[in-house]
Amino acid sequence: MDCVQQKTHDPYATVESRCQLKLVNYEAPENHISHETEGLSRKHLVVRRGEPFKITLMFGDRPWNPHIESLVLEVWLGDVSENIRVQFSDEWSDPLRWSAKIYRSDMHPQSVTVHICSPVLSAVALYKLLLHIETRRTRRSYLVGTFVLLCNPWLKDDPVYMPLGVQTQEYIKSDYGMLYMGTPLNISSQPWSFGQYEPGVLEACLQLLQVSPQHLRDKNEDYALRADPVYLSRTLCAMVNCNDDLGILMGKWQGSYKDGVKPTEWSSSADILHQWFTSSCKPVRYGQCWVFASVLCTVMRVLGIPSRVVTVFNAAHDGDGSLSVEEYYTSTGEKLNLSKDSVWNFHVWVECWMRRPDLGSGFDGWQVVDPTPQEKSAGIYCCGPCPVVAIQQRYLGAFYDTGFISASVDADIIRLIVNDGLVVGRTVDTEAVGQLIYTKSIGSDRPENLTAVYKSKKRVQPTRAVRCTPRSERQTDTVMMNMCSVAVGGPMQSSQLQDGAAGFPEGLSQGLEVSLNIDGVPSVGNSIVMCVTLTNQSSSPRVVMEHLNAQVKEFNGSPQESFWKTHKKIHIKAGEVLKLKHTIPTSEYEAYLAGDDIVNVAVVIKDLKTNESILAAQEFNISSPQIAIEIDGGDTIKLKDEHTAQVSFINTFPKTLNGAVLTVEGSGLLKGKHQASLVFLKPGEKIEKQVSIVASSPGTKVLMATFSHSNSPGVVSRNFHRVSVMTD
Repeated sequence: MDCVQQKTHDPYATVESRCQLKLVNYEAPENHISHETEGLSRKHLVVRRGEPFKITLMFGDRPWNPHIESLVLEVWLGDVSENIRVQFSDEWSDPLRWSAKIYRSDMHPQSVTVHICSPVLSAVALYKLLLHIETRRTRRSYLVGTFVLLCNPWLKDDPVYMPLGVQTQEYIKSDYGMLYMGTPLNISSQPWSFGQYEPGVLEACLQLLQVSPQHLRDKNEDYALRADPVYLSRTLCAMVNCNDDLGILMGKWQGSYKDGVKPTEWSSSADILHQWFTSSCKPVRYGQCWVFASVLCTVMRVLGIPSRVVTVFNAAHDGDGSLSVEEYYTSTGEKLNLSKDSVWNFHVWVECWMRRPDLGSGFDGWQVVDPTPQEKSAGIYCCGPCPVVAIQQRYLGAFYDTGFISASVDADIIRLIVNDGLVVGRTVDTEAVGQLIYTKSIGSDRPENLTAVYKSKKRVQPTRAVRCTPRSERQTDTVMMNMCSVAVGGPMQSSQLQDGAAGFPEGLSQGLEVSLNIDGVPSVGNSIVMCVTLTNQSSSPRVVMEHLNAQVKEFNGSPQESFWKTHKKIHIKAGEVLKLKHTIPTSEYEAYLAGDDIVNVAVVIKDLKTNESILAAQEFNISSPQIAIEIDGGDTIKLKDEHTAQVSFINTFPKTLNGAVLTVEGSGLLKGKHQASLVFLKPGEKIEKQVSIVASSPGTKVLMATFSHSNSPGVVSRNFHRVSVMTD
């Protein structure tokens, strides 16, 4: 696009210059194609570092005379500038310095095309470009304009270089991903629109860097450090949450969300970034781990750092770095909130791709960066970048936060049964944490299993000595447990617990084994069926008491009050294997459980002769009934063409649902929310809504539908549908 030149207020400017700059053509379409930046901005020329880009200078009535007039470009970033003398050359000079050249074939009487190349380790930022036309006696200066410089994963010398085209297509250019949530027993997925091609998203990402504490403290130092993707990733990770800066998202995990947006209702990073940017950097309410991670993935991809969203199923939060997490249960199987450490049913973070010269080439590749505010790292709420290979090999001293992240995927769960202040049973689970680790596959919506990449088949002892040891590792207080009021002894501090079952084997009670399994995939409206398998490996019969307990829990927190329990005396013969079936009918859980809720079920078997207890536990999520979404002509639509989307829900419950509401919305496809409602929705009856969608920009969009009813206000079904928007 042609841009009118602007003369700077330069004290050296004179009217004696033989040549005047009239117009500048940024050659944006061609530059954006060659730099893989098409669609990122409508306002700025966007190019990648270390790769030449070109601008065409058009002069006034008098053409430029290279014999008596020199062209000098000046690049400004902050308070620092660098002069670049334009050369006639077929070769590029030092790749570590700015350079500019003219090919003879690009010279015309009234214009000249200048090819500019930045150093491969340039800062990611918005630059200002000036042109000086100099003679021996005069200098006339012009403000050429601005351009944005990004990391370059296509360039071998860039620390974020990725060798394969399918990788850069997936981890840089693709504007959507898949999020995996739930539990290993019932994994749910939803598409997410990263939205890096939505208008204003690039500008919001650049603003994020400009309002960081590092930039506000010393902008020139910040600019100098922005060449390093390690520094960039830590800065951006901290800025996605707002805990100690002007960051994007405020987290919330319980209570009312009426003064914001419930985390489960987001499906697009662009909506969040727009809201933050247009509100003068006020935090957007609210996010949880998958929202934090998805927004960070967008920012990383926009700025040129290859990134992907990763889900860890059963992720441990180990605050004291012990690589073990304790859970406490009553003698009747009720889970207690006694430990500050916890296990999240799923946790979502980001992996970004880069070389790690600070650690050595053995630590290059994927790095974990976790923007969800959990604990401080070197005084700020961020986590990483931590090499995945360091996690697998348990090099806990590697920059940054390797011990904390290793515990997230490989900690042991120690389950303790307590009664009247005594520990009466203990099991150790070495398999549950990090049971599955998923990300979206390249070129497919199917999950790629990364578990083996994080976890060695043979568990290795932690190693703390590597080439570099962090100056300030994650700082946390060593917390044993919290004071809590429990059902088995009143107010009690878990540090007061005594071992009342010394000598009992872990997971066994004198030849007694117990396991707990869930039949099928539990779904709202159907009974929950469980099977307790009890094995008596001893040579004598046993009399035991079985206690079974079920509680609703948050995916990242402790269970709430029990909603179902049962107990029974059982006689088991020597060598016998008993399979005990248990059913929780819909009528006994529907007032407590909503779709996608997570349930903790635990069984405690107590030997009535020895008073020894053994426990088995299982957690699973409840699936919601599905909402159908269909788009006329298929899921690929043309930009600005009108299409019809048909959204419907069939009542599969055996009873009438009152106050049924079906809601449809979609960023970049629909304006606002569109609803259909019925006072009564009988069994087998359908509620549907037809909407007209028009895509306002190319890329991938997400259409979201929700269904709710007043019988159980907490029960909400959701479905997400991916729509690809083509320009022609």
